[in-house]
Amino acid sequence: MEIYTVAQITRYLKELFDSDYLLQNLWVQGEVSNFIRSAAGHVYFTLKDNNSQIRCVMFRGQAARRGRGERLASGDNFMPSNGMAVIVHGRLSIYDVQGVYQLYADLIRPEGVGLLHLQFEELRARLEREGLFHEARKRPLPRFPRRIGVVTSPTGAVLHDIITVITRRFPFIDLVLAPSLVQGDGAADEICQAIEALNEFAEVDLIILARGGGSIEELWPFNEEKVARAIYGSRVPVITGIGHETDFTIADWVADCRAPTPSVAAELAVPNQHECQMQLDALRNRLLQTAQARVDARRSECRHLAEGLARTSPLALLQRQKQRVDDLSRWMDVQVRHYLDLEREKLRSLAAQLESLSPHRTLARGYSVCRRAADGKVVSSVSQVADGDELVIRVYDGEFQGEVISI
Repeated sequence: MEIYTVAQITRYLKELFDSDYLLQNLWVQGEVSNFIRSAAGHVYFTLKDNNSQIRCVMFRGQAARRGRGERLASGDNFMPSNGMAVIVHGRLSIYDVQGVYQLYADLIRPEGVGLLHLQFEELRARLEREGLFHEARKRPLPRFPRRIGVVTSPTGAVLHDIITVITRRFPFIDLVLAPSLVQGDGAADEICQAIEALNEFAEVDLIILARGGGSIEELWPFNEEKVARAIYGSRVPVITGIGHETDFTIADWVADCRAPTPSVAAELAVPNQHECQMQLDALRNRLLQTAQARVDARRSECRHLAEGLARTSPLALLQRQKQRVDDLSRWMDVQVRHYLDLEREKLRSLAAQLESLSPHRTLARGYSVCRRAADGKVVSSVSQVADGDELVIRVYDGEFQGEVISI
């Protein structure tokens, strides 16, 4: 005989509860009693009917959750009071500390809410838990898409509005229509096929999923899980423009961008060509100014470099040396002329002195020089000659001969 502990039994029952698909996705109807909100923000209450009751808990994350729309999610953040008839969605499990089973609620709605609304709330909560709505996974829209896919009815006014808006704002875009039903039986399947076809074959940069306004029943294909997962699985960003501004669908929350109307979706998909032209003009002006400033700066830099090169180049050095040679040559000429003038003056002075001492000047005053003809010796005394000696007498303007007679 095998004996089990209380914890083992409780854990076994908890595993049974957690593995039962039905118990993990329940809508339960009943009357609220013992409603308590803890200091931590968790909500505890009992749901009962005439025959039984079940304990319920809603943790702070679900209790504080705000609605993301107005029309379909107006019941978000609804908290009941004791005695109120409600419908609660959640999962059934064992609270192993006390060994009791309880409903872990994630949605509470007042009794009387329509079936579609409840299905919408349940799917939205489940997909949100899976992370399909997280902002972190949403991709930015391409600023300048080249080709845009459009999923909508080919016969409605929506397609005409999208074409008109895109043609007016940015007529350089290729539009690829993936026609689809947008309401009624089979619409969800066609929407999924259109999104997959655009991803697979059309080489689009962006997808617009759009239709006009309508009731919750008419918009229901955009609330189906298969459409949400097709949008989530798209390799390119998706913009939704479904219904009017107050219409919110599951597709809007999954999409990378939600537009209030199809026309606004078209505006968000493409830039405004006039604004782009203004931006291009401004950028061009800035580019020209920047380029001119850089050219001016480089020209000034080149001028400074050229001046520096001219100052240090061999040619400039040679020219300076040539100039120095010319200066020295002129200085030397001046010095030589000055020297020559001085020497010439000295020469004239010496010549004048020599002239003043010249025998010719003495001869010019009437003196003469007498030499013996025999040997040419100058006769300076009478003792040097005898009678009959021939003489040569030099006077200022010539010579003549003479003979000594009777000394």
